[in-house]
Amino acid sequence: METMNVKDFYFDLPQELIAQDPLEDRSSSRLLVLDKETGAVEHKVFKDITSYLKPGDCLVINDTKVIPARLYGVKEDTQAKVEVLLLKRRENDIWETLVKPGKKCRPGAVLVFGDGLLKGTVLDVVDEGNRLIQFSYDGIFEEILDRLGQMPLPPYITHQLKDKNRYQTVYAKHEGSAAAPTAGLHFTKDLLAQIEAMGVQIAHVTLHVGLGTFRPVKVENVLEHHMHSEFYMVEESEAKKINDTKAAGGRVICVGTTSCRTIESATGEDGVLQAGSGWTEIFIYPGYQFKILDCLITNFHLPESTLVMLVSALAGREQVLAAYEAAVKERYRFFSFGDAMFIH
Repeated sequence: METMNVKDFYFDLPQELIAQDPLEDRSSSRLLVLDKETGAVEHKVFKDITSYLKPGDCLVINDTKVIPARLYGVKEDTQAKVEVLLLKRRENDIWETLVKPGKKCRPGAVLVFGDGLLKGTVLDVVDEGNRLIQFSYDGIFEEILDRLGQMPLPPYITHQLKDKNRYQTVYAKHEGSAAAPTAGLHFTKDLLAQIEAMGVQIAHVTLHVGLGTFRPVKVENVLEHHMHSEFYMVEESEAKKINDTKAAGGRVICVGTTSCRTIESATGEDGVLQAGSGWTEIFIYPGYQFKILDCLITNFHLPESTLVMLVSALAGREQVLAAYEAAVKERYRFFSFGDAMFIH
Protein backbone atom coordinates (compact mmCIF):
# COMPACT_ATOMS: atom_id res chain seq x y z
CA MET A 1 0.00 0.00 0.00
CA GLU A 2 1.29 3.45 -0.76
CA THR A 3 1.90 5.75 2.16
CA MET A 4 2.29 9.45 2.84
CA ASN A 5 3.33 10.53 6.30
CA VAL A 6 1.23 13.10 8.13
CA LYS A 7 4.46 14.50 9.65
CA ASP A 8 5.51 15.63 6.17
CA PHE A 9 2.88 18.36 6.51
CA TYR A 10 4.03 19.65 9.86
CA PHE A 11 5.31 23.16 10.36
CA ASP A 12 5.85 25.15 13.52
CA LEU A 13 2.98 27.57 14.07
CA PRO A 14 3.23 29.91 17.05
CA GLN A 15 -0.12 29.89 18.87
CA GLU A 16 -0.35 33.70 18.80
CA LEU A 17 -0.50 33.73 14.98
CA ILE A 18 -3.93 32.08 15.03
CA ALA A 19 -6.19 35.09 14.45
CA GLN A 20 -8.82 35.34 17.17
CA ASP A 21 -10.78 38.28 15.75
CA PRO A 22 -11.71 39.33 12.23
CA LEU A 23 -10.38 42.62 10.83
CA GLU A 24 -12.85 45.51 10.63
CA ASP A 25 -12.21 45.93 6.92
CA ARG A 26 -12.48 42.59 5.15
CA SER A 27 -10.27 43.33 2.16
CA SER A 28 -7.36 44.83 4.08
CA SER A 29 -6.01 41.42 5.12
CA ARG A 30 -2.58 40.58 3.83
CA LEU A 31 -2.10 38.45 0.73
CA LEU A 32 0.83 36.14 0.12
CA VAL A 33 1.14 35.43 -3.60
CA LEU A 34 2.76 32.12 -4.50
CA ASP A 35 3.84 31.19 -8.01
CA LYS A 36 3.27 27.44 -8.20
CA GLU A 37 5.77 27.00 -11.04
CA THR A 38 8.74 28.79 -9.46
CA GLY A 39 7.87 28.92 -5.76
CA ALA A 40 8.41 32.70 -5.79
CA VAL A 41 6.59 34.55 -3.01
CA GLU A 42 5.28 38.14 -2.97
CA HIS A 43 3.72 40.02 -0.05
CA LYS A 44 0.66 42.11 -0.87
CA VAL A 45 -2.66 43.32 0.55
CA PHE A 46 -5.83 41.45 -0.33
CA LYS A 47 -7.23 44.31 -2.43
CA ASP A 48 -4.21 43.76 -4.76
CA ILE A 49 -5.82 40.52 -5.96
CA THR A 50 -7.19 42.57 -8.87
CA SER A 51 -3.72 42.98 -10.33
CA TYR A 52 -3.42 39.18 -10.65
CA LEU A 53 -6.79 38.64 -12.32
CA LYS A 54 -7.32 38.98 -16.07
CA PRO A 55 -10.34 39.45 -18.32
CA GLY A 56 -11.59 36.00 -19.29
CA ASP A 57 -10.81 34.46 -15.90
CA CYS A 58 -13.59 32.95 -13.81
CA LEU A 59 -13.74 33.33 -10.03
CA VAL A 60 -15.61 30.46 -8.36
CA ILE A 61 -17.20 31.30 -5.01
CA ASN A 62 -19.08 29.14 -2.49
CA ASP A 63 -22.34 30.87 -1.56
CA THR A 64 -23.23 28.65 1.40
CA LYS A 65 -24.49 30.36 4.54
CA VAL A 66 -23.42 29.38 8.05
CA ILE A 67 -26.24 28.59 10.43
CA PRO A 68 -25.83 29.68 14.06
CA ALA A 69 -25.73 26.02 14.97
CA ARG A 70 -24.46 26.10 18.56
CA LEU A 71 -27.24 26.01 21.15
CA TYR A 72 -26.92 26.27 24.92
CA GLY A 73 -29.72 24.79 27.01
CA VAL A 74 -30.64 22.61 29.96
CA LYS A 75 -32.03 19.13 30.54
CA GLU A 76 -35.69 19.55 31.44
CA ASP A 77 -35.62 17.18 34.43
CA THR A 78 -32.33 18.06 36.14
CA GLN A 79 -31.66 21.56 34.74
CA ALA A 80 -28.12 20.34 33.96
CA LYS A 81 -26.45 22.49 31.30
CA VAL A 82 -26.01 21.08 27.79
CA GLU A 83 -24.44 22.34 24.60
CA VAL A 84 -25.81 21.11 21.28
CA LEU A 85 -24.20 21.55 17.88
CA LEU A 86 -26.44 21.00 14.84
CA LEU A 87 -24.56 18.93 12.25
CA LYS A 88 -27.00 17.61 9.64
CA ARG A 89 -30.64 18.35 8.98
CA ARG A 90 -32.81 15.26 8.50
CA GLU A 91 -36.58 15.26 7.86
CA ASN A 92 -39.37 16.33 10.31
CA ASP A 93 -37.26 18.74 12.38
CA ILE A 94 -34.84 15.95 13.24
CA TRP A 95 -31.16 16.91 13.31
CA GLU A 96 -28.01 14.90 13.77
CA THR A 97 -26.18 16.72 16.56
CA LEU A 98 -23.14 16.67 18.75
CA VAL A 99 -24.12 16.97 22.42
CA LYS A 100 -21.83 17.92 25.31
CA PRO A 101 -21.87 16.30 27.82
CA GLY A 102 -23.34 13.42 25.85
CA LYS A 103 -23.43 10.72 28.54
CA LYS A 104 -26.51 12.14 30.27
CA CYS A 105 -28.45 12.67 27.05
CA ARG A 106 -29.93 9.23 26.52
CA PRO A 107 -32.83 8.60 24.15
CA GLY A 108 -35.94 10.13 25.68
CA ALA A 109 -34.11 13.04 27.33
CA VAL A 110 -35.79 16.42 26.76
CA LEU A 111 -33.64 19.52 26.30
CA VAL A 112 -34.90 23.08 26.69
CA PHE A 113 -33.45 26.17 24.99
CA GLY A 114 -34.27 29.86 25.44
CA ASP A 115 -36.75 29.34 28.31
CA GLY A 116 -38.75 26.90 26.21
CA LEU A 117 -38.81 28.74 22.87
CA LEU A 118 -37.24 25.58 21.53
CA LYS A 119 -37.35 22.03 22.87
CA GLY A 120 -35.54 18.94 21.70
CA THR A 121 -36.09 15.25 22.39
CA VAL A 122 -33.18 12.83 22.00
CA LEU A 123 -34.36 9.99 19.74
CA ASP A 124 -31.28 7.90 19.18
CA VAL A 125 -27.49 7.67 19.38
CA VAL A 126 -25.81 7.20 15.98
CA ASP A 127 -22.22 6.91 14.73
CA GLU A 128 -19.42 8.64 16.63
CA GLY A 129 -21.85 9.18 19.51
CA ASN A 130 -23.85 11.82 17.66
CA ARG A 131 -27.44 12.22 18.84
CA LEU A 132 -30.56 12.45 16.72
CA ILE A 133 -32.76 15.16 18.22
CA GLN A 134 -36.29 16.08 17.21
CA PHE A 135 -37.05 19.76 17.81
CA SER A 136 -40.41 21.32 18.61
CA TYR A 137 -41.26 25.05 18.58
CA ASP A 138 -43.83 27.62 17.50
CA GLY A 139 -42.97 29.73 14.47
CA ILE A 140 -40.08 29.44 12.04
CA PHE A 141 -37.10 27.29 13.01
CA GLU A 142 -34.53 29.52 11.26
CA GLU A 143 -35.77 32.63 13.09
CA ILE A 144 -35.64 30.89 16.46
CA LEU A 145 -32.17 29.60 15.67
CA ASP A 146 -31.09 33.10 14.73
CA ARG A 147 -32.26 34.35 18.13
CA LEU A 148 -30.87 31.53 20.27
CA GLY A 149 -27.98 30.07 18.32
CA GLN A 150 -24.35 31.12 18.23
CA MET A 151 -21.93 30.79 15.35
CA PRO A 152 -20.06 27.48 15.62
CA LEU A 153 -16.57 28.95 15.44
CA PRO A 154 -13.72 26.46 14.97
CA PRO A 155 -12.18 25.07 18.16
CA TYR A 156 -8.99 27.15 17.86
CA ILE A 157 -10.92 30.42 18.09
CA THR A 158 -11.63 31.14 21.71
CA HIS A 159 -12.93 34.73 21.51
CA GLN A 160 -16.63 35.47 21.29
CA LEU A 161 -17.71 36.88 17.93
CA LYS A 162 -19.20 40.37 18.32
CA ASP A 163 -21.05 40.48 15.00
CA LYS A 164 -22.59 37.27 13.62
CA ASN A 165 -22.40 38.59 10.05
CA ARG A 166 -18.64 38.84 10.19
CA TYR A 167 -18.47 35.05 9.96
CA GLN A 168 -20.53 35.08 6.74
CA THR A 169 -19.29 35.96 3.29
CA VAL A 170 -21.01 39.00 1.74
CA TYR A 171 -22.52 36.62 -0.85
CA ALA A 172 -23.78 33.92 1.56
CA LYS A 173 -27.13 32.66 0.33
CA HIS A 174 -28.00 28.98 0.93
CA GLU A 175 -28.20 28.04 4.62
CA GLY A 176 -26.53 24.84 5.72
CA SER A 177 -22.89 25.23 6.76
CA ALA A 178 -21.38 24.50 10.15
CA ALA A 179 -18.38 26.71 9.24
CA ALA A 180 -17.71 29.58 6.88
CA PRO A 181 -15.85 29.11 3.58
CA THR A 182 -13.27 31.45 5.03
CA ALA A 183 -11.28 32.50 1.95
CA GLY A 184 -14.47 34.26 0.89
CA LEU A 185 -14.48 36.44 4.01
CA HIS A 186 -11.91 38.76 2.38
CA PHE A 187 -14.25 39.96 -0.35
CA THR A 188 -16.38 43.07 -0.06
CA LYS A 189 -19.26 43.85 -2.41
CA ASP A 190 -17.15 46.68 -3.88
CA LEU A 191 -14.20 44.44 -4.58
CA LEU A 192 -16.42 41.85 -6.31
CA ALA A 193 -18.02 44.59 -8.43
CA GLN A 194 -14.56 45.86 -9.38
CA ILE A 195 -13.50 42.32 -10.37
CA GLU A 196 -16.61 41.84 -12.52
CA ALA A 197 -16.06 45.19 -14.19
CA MET A 198 -12.59 43.93 -15.25
CA GLY A 199 -14.23 41.22 -17.35
CA VAL A 200 -13.83 38.41 -14.84
CA GLN A 201 -16.82 36.05 -14.60
CA ILE A 202 -18.07 35.14 -11.13
CA ALA A 203 -19.58 31.67 -10.78
CA HIS A 204 -21.47 30.56 -7.67
CA VAL A 205 -21.39 26.99 -6.39
CA THR A 206 -22.62 25.70 -3.03
CA LEU A 207 -20.89 23.34 -0.63
CA HIS A 208 -22.21 23.09 2.91
CA VAL A 209 -19.08 22.96 5.03
CA GLY A 210 -19.11 20.33 7.76
CA LEU A 211 -17.18 20.58 11.02
CA GLY A 212 -15.21 17.58 9.78
CA THR A 213 -13.18 20.17 7.86
CA PHE A 214 -11.37 20.83 11.13
CA ARG A 215 -10.94 17.21 12.10
CA PRO A 216 -7.24 16.57 12.58
CA VAL A 217 -5.59 13.76 10.65
CA LYS A 218 -5.06 11.20 13.40
CA VAL A 219 -3.51 8.44 11.33
CA GLU A 220 0.18 8.38 10.52
CA ASN A 221 -0.47 7.34 6.93
CA VAL A 222 -2.44 10.19 5.36
CA LEU A 223 -4.05 7.83 2.84
CA GLU A 224 -5.92 6.07 5.66
CA HIS A 225 -7.66 9.27 6.77
CA HIS A 226 -11.41 9.08 6.26
CA MET A 227 -12.81 12.31 4.81
CA HIS A 228 -16.18 13.54 6.07
CA SER A 229 -18.92 13.96 3.52
CA GLU A 230 -20.41 17.31 2.50
CA PHE A 231 -23.37 18.25 0.32
CA TYR A 232 -22.78 20.34 -2.81
CA MET A 233 -24.82 21.89 -5.64
CA VAL A 234 -23.71 23.23 -9.02
CA GLU A 235 -26.33 24.91 -11.17
CA GLU A 236 -26.47 24.59 -14.95
CA SER A 237 -25.79 28.31 -15.53
CA GLU A 238 -22.72 28.29 -13.28
CA ALA A 239 -21.30 25.08 -14.75
CA LYS A 240 -21.62 26.73 -18.18
CA LYS A 241 -19.66 29.82 -17.04
CA ILE A 242 -16.83 27.63 -15.75
CA ASN A 243 -16.75 25.28 -18.77
CA ASP A 244 -16.89 28.23 -21.21
CA THR A 245 -13.98 29.92 -19.39
CA LYS A 246 -11.91 26.76 -19.68
CA ALA A 247 -12.80 26.27 -23.37
CA ALA A 248 -11.77 29.85 -24.15
CA GLY A 249 -8.39 29.45 -22.43
CA GLY A 250 -9.28 31.47 -19.33
CA ARG A 251 -8.30 30.43 -15.81
CA VAL A 252 -10.64 28.90 -13.27
CA ILE A 253 -9.79 30.47 -9.91
CA CYS A 254 -11.41 28.97 -6.83
CA VAL A 255 -12.07 31.04 -3.75
CA GLY A 256 -11.47 28.57 -0.97
CA THR A 257 -10.81 24.86 -0.61
CA THR A 258 -14.59 24.27 -0.50
CA SER A 259 -15.17 25.72 -3.99
CA CYS A 260 -12.16 23.72 -5.14
CA ARG A 261 -13.53 20.46 -3.73
CA THR A 262 -16.94 21.15 -5.23
CA ILE A 263 -15.82 21.66 -8.81
CA GLU A 264 -13.19 18.94 -8.67
CA SER A 265 -15.86 16.50 -7.40
CA ALA A 266 -18.34 17.48 -10.11
CA THR A 267 -15.88 17.40 -13.03
CA GLY A 268 -15.59 14.24 -15.11
CA GLU A 269 -12.38 12.67 -16.42
CA ASP A 270 -13.08 14.57 -19.65
CA GLY A 271 -12.49 17.86 -17.81
CA VAL A 272 -16.12 18.97 -18.14
CA LEU A 273 -17.93 20.22 -15.04
CA GLN A 274 -21.36 18.63 -14.63
CA ALA A 275 -24.26 20.50 -13.07
CA GLY A 276 -26.06 18.65 -10.28
CA SER A 277 -25.92 17.98 -6.57
CA GLY A 278 -24.65 15.25 -4.32
CA TRP A 279 -22.36 14.35 -1.46
CA THR A 280 -18.61 14.49 -1.81
CA GLU A 281 -15.84 12.92 0.23
CA ILE A 282 -13.08 14.04 -2.12
CA PHE A 283 -9.67 14.10 -0.43
CA ILE A 284 -7.04 16.02 -2.36
CA TYR A 285 -3.37 15.47 -1.47
CA PRO A 286 -0.07 15.52 -3.40
CA GLY A 287 -0.21 13.36 -6.49
CA TYR A 288 -3.74 14.53 -7.29
CA GLN A 289 -4.19 15.84 -10.85
CA PHE A 290 -6.52 18.84 -10.90
CA LYS A 291 -9.21 18.42 -13.54
CA ILE A 292 -10.49 21.96 -13.84
CA LEU A 293 -9.02 24.31 -11.23
CA ASP A 294 -6.09 26.53 -12.26
CA CYS A 295 -5.56 28.85 -9.29
CA LEU A 296 -6.66 29.06 -5.68
CA ILE A 297 -7.33 31.80 -3.15
CA THR A 298 -7.18 30.31 0.34
CA ASN A 299 -6.37 31.14 3.95
CA PHE A 300 -3.46 29.77 5.96
CA HIS A 301 -4.28 26.38 7.40
CA LEU A 302 -3.19 24.40 10.41
CA PRO A 303 -0.19 22.05 10.42
CA GLU A 304 -0.95 18.45 9.38
CA SER A 305 -4.48 19.36 8.23
CA THR A 306 -6.17 17.98 5.10
CA LEU A 307 -6.29 21.60 3.89
CA VAL A 308 -2.51 21.98 3.90
CA MET A 309 -2.42 18.72 1.94
CA LEU A 310 -4.83 20.11 -0.66
CA VAL A 311 -2.74 23.25 -1.10
CA SER A 312 0.38 21.08 -1.38
CA ALA A 313 -1.27 19.08 -4.15
CA LEU A 314 -1.57 22.28 -6.15
CA ALA A 315 1.75 24.01 -5.46
CA GLY A 316 4.05 21.23 -4.24
CA ARG A 317 4.72 20.37 -0.62
CA GLU A 318 8.18 21.90 -0.37
CA GLN A 319 7.05 25.16 -1.96
CA VAL A 320 4.00 25.39 0.24
CA LEU A 321 5.97 24.72 3.42
CA ALA A 322 8.56 27.31 2.38
CA ALA A 323 5.77 29.85 1.75
CA TYR A 324 4.23 29.00 5.14
CA GLU A 325 7.61 29.49 6.78
CA ALA A 326 7.82 32.92 5.14
CA ALA A 327 4.30 33.68 6.39
CA VAL A 328 5.23 32.72 9.96
CA LYS A 329 8.36 34.84 9.75
CA GLU A 330 6.38 37.81 8.43
CA ARG A 331 3.77 37.29 11.18
CA TYR A 332 0.84 36.63 8.86
CA ARG A 333 -2.41 35.84 10.66
CA PHE A 334 -3.49 32.22 10.34
CA PHE A 335 -6.76 30.38 9.99
CA SER A 336 -10.43 31.41 9.67
CA PHE A 337 -10.04 35.10 10.54
CA GLY A 338 -6.50 35.30 9.21
CA ASP A 339 -4.79 36.45 6.02
CA ALA A 340 -4.95 34.95 2.54
CA MET A 341 -2.78 33.31 -0.06
CA PHE A 342 -3.15 33.35 -3.84
CA ILE A 343 -1.62 30.38 -5.64
CA HIS A 344 -1.27 30.97 -9.38
